[in-house]
Amino acid sequence: MERLESMSPQSHSNRFGTIVIIVISCVLTAMSLFLVFNRQYVIDRIAVWQYHPTSAITALIDRTGVNDYGKFLYLASKPKVDATQSFNNECDRVEKITSILGCYSDYHIYIYDVTDPQLDGIKEVTAAHETLHAAYIRMSLDEKAKVNTLVEAEYKKLANNKDLTEMMAFYARTEPGQRGNELHSVIGTEIANISPELETHYKKYFADRQKVVNLYNKYISVFQKLSNRASELSDQLKVLAATITTSSAQYNTDAQTLNNDITAFNKRATDGDFSSLSQFYAERNRISSRVADLDVTRTTINADVVKYNATLDEYNSIASESKKLYNSIDSTLAPAPSV
Repeated sequence: MERLESMSPQSHSNRFGTIVIIVISCVLTAMSLFLVFNRQYVIDRIAVWQYHPTSAITALIDRTGVNDYGKFLYLASKPKVDATQSFNNECDRVEKITSILGCYSDYHIYIYDVTDPQLDGIKEVTAAHETLHAAYIRMSLDEKAKVNTLVEAEYKKLANNKDLTEMMAFYARTEPGQRGNELHSVIGTEIANISPELETHYKKYFADRQKVVNLYNKYISVFQKLSNRASELSDQLKVLAATITTSSAQYNTDAQTLNNDITAFNKRATDGDFSSLSQFYAERNRISSRVADLDVTRTTINADVVKYNATLDEYNSIASESKKLYNSIDSTLAPAPSV
């Protein structure tokens, strides 16, 4: 019969210790591999843990329809809303004539604090726009290439969108090499109808993307309505000015001719140069009719002048309102930071 050797406590302890070391080694290796392949996620997770946003900061992104991952990227970027000149230190204005509403710089989101109630939604759209920049830089090269193809295809459909083409021309001048990145943020926050494949991509970050698009349309319509009305009034002013100028010139010519004819008529009457009273009254009636017609012309011209002045007043009012709105989004007019 084969004998069973008893295992000494020492040998059991050594074997257990070896197993523990192996397990710990495996865990450490797994953790190392996880950190290697998920380095940015770990950094983002730590950033979110350390960041303590105000309710106002959180409310901005909550209104845009992002999902949990979109909000995670937003908070990982430690967003800051600023209404002082400090904003300009973080978001460089390459072209001074263009207002900068926000930027994504050094893995941080900065948003200019626009407070005009007419532009409700502008900060929220900016927050979502910059969050999509955070998403883009975290994509792999393959994913970026795929997304670039999708947004370029969408951009071609929008060739008649003058505002968009001008915006992309601005980005080409100020941020060369970032076309795909910018298109990804612009289309994602401003364009309602896109391809199903691109919409599927944005679902990684949005539970309801139309919410942010609606906010964009809401505030941009304020600028568009003012611009459209200003264009209408400008056209009306040009027509009225031309009409008044032409009518006034013709009125002055007709008035001078009428005055000469009245002088001649009076001289003929004094000289007895009419063969009969019927001739006298007939010519006097024709002159009186011309005087009445000229009075009508003068009244019409005066009415056009009144209309021109009223139209000009409205145009100036809209210009003033537009300037006020544009000033409200111009960070160069922001006050210095308080001490």
